[in-house]
Amino acid sequence: MLIKRDLSDCEALFNLMVHPDVFPFVRHRTTNVEQYLFVTKQMIEAEEQGELISRTILDEWGTPIGTINLFDIQNEAGFLGTWIGKPFHGKGYNEKAKTAFFDELFFSCNIERVFMKVRNTNERSRKAVMKLPYAQEVTHTHPILVSQINKGEYKYDLFEISKDMYSLHTMRTMAEEGIVLANEA
Repeated sequence: MLIKRDLSDCEALFNLMVHPDVFPFVRHRTTNVEQYLFVTKQMIEAEEQGELISRTILDEWGTPIGTINLFDIQNEAGFLGTWIGKPFHGKGYNEKAKTAFFDELFFSCNIERVFMKVRNTNERSRKAVMKLPYAQEVTHTHPILVSQINKGEYKYDLFEISKDMYSLHTMRTMAEEGIVLANEA
């Protein structure tokens, strides 16, 4: 479902990213494949430096369908950025990608908190965040951070996923499904 970013899927991802329902909400907007290749190369290098974590989202046949990223990593926290190509909207990929990414971030990468800034005009993203039982809106409890993210042209609401809340949700889900952890057996 997720693989480390590489340059081989840039053309396919670029073609998905430029769709008018996707493009306005992408962090790194490029206007041609060459720019997209350049930005992807920069992101791969930034990941090597520990500044971000970036993955390509694949469908069940291994076709690239979008990206999921943790940007601006500081103090064991960062900002989530996800986009999925229009033909794959509404098919459950967003939730699956987030679950796989959060598992990696919280249990393999020493990340404690993930912030999601959702543009207040992006109904699709708002609905997606509201489906996550471990996400909390923190717009009112982090006023300094909210004022920083709202300095530009767009206005955002802020959500947080903590490792503790995600872990609790994961354990509850496993218990409901009757899954026994290896150290409990």
